[in-house]
Amino acid sequence: METTQTIKKEEKRKDYISWDEYFMGLAMLSAKRSKDPSTQVGCCIVNDDKRVVAMGYNGFPSGISDESLNWGRVGDFKDTKYAYVVHSEANAILNATTPVKGCKLYVALFPCNECSKLIIQAGIKEVIYLSDKYHNVDAFIVGRRLLEMAGVKLTHYQDPIDKIVLDFDIK
Repeated sequence: METTQTIKKEEKRKDYISWDEYFMGLAMLSAKRSKDPSTQVGCCIVNDDKRVVAMGYNGFPSGISDESLNWGRVGDFKDTKYAYVVHSEANAILNATTPVKGCKLYVALFPCNECSKLIIQAGIKEVIYLSDKYHNVDAFIVGRRLLEMAGVKLTHYQDPIDKIVLDFDIK
């Protein structure tokens, strides 16, 4: 005679993060790698299958020491960080393991005109950005204009959570 047991179905946890929270969280975590003392920006590029294909953060070009150039924002252009720093979006596009055409780009800060040109040329279909603090600065006005002209969808990410805590104390 067979005995059947009733197994109680356990429910999934309800406090997990959404896909947008996850990918923006990865962009923000990537920003923590930046050595820039005033602006840390991270980027995460994701395909339609919700797979990360690239990450990037703002910093000096590969092979150039983080101590060899000035991180300052004031002075002659050639003596400031602006002449040398590679933005997170550019780094992510260059770091891609597969083509990024048709992908979404999650970024901490709205793209400037130079990054917007790269985003368009790479075929990225949507930019999800957290901050637009330079909205009225020419480079960002032009960046927005370029992205809109190219039909790139722009989404201002409205984060429903304040922070994601990473706990390395796993026992």
